[in-house]
Amino acid sequence: MPGMMRVWGMAVGLLVVGGVCGGLSVARGDYGTGGGFVGGFLVLAGVNSPLFFPRSVTAAEAERRSAEDGRAVVYWRPGCAYCLRLRARLGWRARRAHWVNIWRDPAGAAAVREVNGGNETVPTVVVAGRAHTNPDPAWLRGRLAGS
Repeated sequence: MPGMMRVWGMAVGLLVVGGVCGGLSVARGDYGTGGGFVGGFLVLAGVNSPLFFPRSVTAAEAERRSAEDGRAVVYWRPGCAYCLRLRARLGWRARRAHWVNIWRDPAGAAAVREVNGGNETVPTVVVAGRAHTNPDPAWLRGRLAGS
């Protein structure tokens, strides 16, 4: 259960804040602002949840698949603004990479620490066996276009 809360904590927190702010606005009779708060925070919770990212696999599975198909491996974690930026800028091409949630996979977290001097800096992207920490989304988009 602690791992699940760690993964969903940001999204749940945003939902709670949106609900409280929306509820207070509605209690004052301002239904438009209340609905805006709830809707806005619902969108923020959605993009900060694991649902916004392609299905995660384990590091071992991602490495195995990458060896077979040559696709990039993206190590990420929920709530990471840089991961969110990368995912959003990749658009539909994000599905051409193998995604590893380091909060769900200790081996993935260890792989990230190994290439980042002991730090769990994400996103870390491995392309053709070479790690790139927080790469430019346009650069990765170009690499994924040929996949």
